This record gives sequence, C-alpha cells and structure tokens, in this order.
Amino acid sequence: MTLISADIDDFRKVRSERLRPLAALKAFRRLIRDKEDTVQVFRIMQALSGRSVSRGYRRMLSTMEGGRQAFLREELADKLDDPVWLARFQPGTVGATYRAFREARGFTADGLAEVEREVVPFIDAPHPVVWYSRRLRDIHDIWHVLTGYGTDALGEACVVSFSYGQTRNLGFAFIGWGAAREIQREVRGIPARRAVWQAYRNGKASRWLPGLDYEALFEQPLEAARARLGIRPAGVYQAVPAEVRSGLKLRG
Repeated sequence: MTLISADIDDFRKVRSERLRPLAALKAFRRLIRDKEDTVQVFRIMQALSGRSVSRGYRRMLSTMEGGRQAFLREELADKLDDPVWLARFQPGTVGATYRAFREARGFTADGLAEVEREVVPFIDAPHPVVWYSRRLRDIHDIWHVLTGYGTDALGEACVVSFSYGQTRNLGFAFIGWGAAREIQREVRGIPARRAVWQAYRNGKASRWLPGLDYEALFEQPLEAARARLGIRPAGVYQAVPAEVRSGLKLRG
C-alpha cells in the first residue's frame, strides 16, 4: 500500500502496492543470513502484500465486532506496552500468558513499530487502512501465544503461515514456505514443510482473528479461548523437541 504525502485538499487515491517478487527474494536472502534482521521481514511484506490489507479492512467492516473495533480505532501497541494494563490479567489467561511471553523475550510493541518505520515511513498515518496494517503488526506476538508457536526459526515460519491462512497476504506465505525450505535443507529430519502446511491449514480453519476485541480476549483462559476460536493444536511443530527447535537456524 502506498500512501501519498499530501495536504488536506489532496484527494488522490491510496494505492495498493504492486507485487514485487524480486524485491522480496532479495530481502529474504538477507533475512536467512540474519534471522534477527526484522527490517527484511517488513521489506518482504511491503513487496508482496498487494491488496490484502485493504481487503482485510473491508472484511473487518463486514462484521459487527470488527466494525466496532474499526470505529473505535484503538492502537493496540499503546496497551501492549503498558505494564499496568498488562498486570491486570489473572494467571492462565491469554493476557497473563502474553505478558510472560514478552517479558521472557524482552519484546515491546513499539520496538517492532520502530523497525517498520524504517521501511514504511507513513505507517503512523491517520488512515483507516493503515491503522488496520498497524493492527496486524501488533497482534503478531499475540498470535504466537494463541497458536503455541515459539519464536525459534520454525516457530516463526509456522506463525506467519498461520497468518497467511488468516489474511491471504502473500508476504506471509513467502516467508513461511521459504524459511521451512531453508530449515529442512539444513536439517533434513525436521518436518518443517509439514509444520508450516499444518499451520496454514490451522489459520484457515480457525475463526477470523484480526477483528477480535483483544482486551476482552486477554481476560479469557487461554485454553478456553483457543477452543472458542477453533485454533487447532500445533501438533507437527510441538513434536519437534524444544531443544532441537531452539537450535534451528536459517542457513547463512
């Protein structure tokens, strides 16, 4: 999506990005050299998102709860980085599990936003479709918690494959399948392709998550929330021992 810098009288259209697979491939090659280079993730997403973001926003408006969230237009990052807000959730809830997830890894929502600003300068623009794009960015780590996929290389490949099932954004598919291919080339015994395929199918089968009321969701017990949302177990991923998963790397 391309937002044109403009004054208040500018009514030119916000255009969807054309697909740029070569740019995505170039960024992916940099990403496999350094899995922590999150800038390249955003470059891939920018190159391959196409019309998926605007389609997702329209889908949000087609439901009562999604439409309510779009009307409120709250910035999830502000809440997710508020320790007082996060402290209110009881043990065993989605919110408490998310709190432990980010504390263990030192993640912040604003840290991810800062990386995206390097690639997408207009990402903070007061525009509804851009707001929806920010929302997808900010719920990424929540989806880690809901799906049970970790932040190791295979877990990240799986959670973006799940995200493709939810959003049909080709950037997620490219990263997920590409990362699985690299992992399996490095360690042949790891069922990386089967894991990301299962993750995609799980994302496609579960309820549509972008339009949820995440504050209400955070108050629910994690297992009950998974059942209500139809999020299936990550069986193939979980079958790989944790110590093996933590040692996986994309080939440099």
